[in-house]
Amino acid sequence: MLHTKLCEILGVEFPILVAPMGFVTGPELTAAVSNAGGFGLLAAGLNPPAILRQEIQRTKQLTHKPFGVSLILEFPQEESVKVCLEEGVSAVGFYWGDPSGFIEQIHQAGAIVIHQIGSVEAARKSVQAGTDVIIAQGFEAGGHVAGRVALTSLLPLVVDAVAPVPVVAAGGIADARGVVAALALGAEGAVLGTRFLATPESAAHPHYKQQVLAASEEDTTYTTLFSAGWPNAPHRVLTTAFVREWLPQEWRGHQTRPDEPLVGATKIGGQPVPLQRFMGPPPSVEASGDIDSMALYAGQSVGMVNELKPAAQIVQELVEGATNLIKNRLNRLVGTNLG
Repeated sequence: MLHTKLCEILGVEFPILVAPMGFVTGPELTAAVSNAGGFGLLAAGLNPPAILRQEIQRTKQLTHKPFGVSLILEFPQEESVKVCLEEGVSAVGFYWGDPSGFIEQIHQAGAIVIHQIGSVEAARKSVQAGTDVIIAQGFEAGGHVAGRVALTSLLPLVVDAVAPVPVVAAGGIADARGVVAALALGAEGAVLGTRFLATPESAAHPHYKQQVLAASEEDTTYTTLFSAGWPNAPHRVLTTAFVREWLPQEWRGHQTRPDEPLVGATKIGGQPVPLQRFMGPPPSVEASGDIDSMALYAGQSVGMVNELKPAAQIVQELVEGATNLIKNRLNRLVGTNLG
């Protein structure tokens, strides 16, 4: 079966990770991927430390396998890092910022540092600071996107720049073929977000999931429209009627105007929160209102996601499919018995 050095570092069977999608990758999805032999990355999102601790504890109730927690460095994370280490998570992941100030603290606690980046320069600096695993995110990814380079170009450059530190591929991967392609480009594993969004275990709103299943590869938009609360952070979302209507006035999403009308409500950190137009939280099962006017994050791989499947089944299909591709089809191409 599929096994790389990343598996040894993370203590897992398979080099398959679920992306830490805010408000979507909760304890259930995180645990389901870890239980299936992959590695779950719990999204800390905007949860205050006390709620994050509850989320971690809930995940530990659902799985005894290793998992990590991912934090967004756009927001203060000192207390959240402390909670992660006190709760003994296997890895702490970071995105959208410089994690160097936390690395020594995390290593002293015996945990691994994972950093998602969008450029070669960012990867090189992160590894120089002591990061253990790099996630290279391609431009085709859903959610917030750090760079402007497609994964097939970015990934080998990052691999070469930070070797021998393992690199994991993210962006545009939704099936076994994508996993094998990533491995061929030098990755030690693959992160999937959009594919795992359409699972019973994901905390995405049911209508959000249906929109993902119905979308094609051309139905996403790279924009800054949903920037209220997180300015100057480009993201990829489904191209809903709301997005088409407001894209010509994309700048409105940066203003965070107090008079913006409400499109619905959700819960953040267990507390009710009204959602104004252009706010960034995607609709979870806690959301209500005009779901299509919210940020429906999805990557360009969405066209390959056309069926709701349990997370464990997805992990199994990825691993078995990639193994068969390598052993059978690729083996025949070179005319050599690879086992």
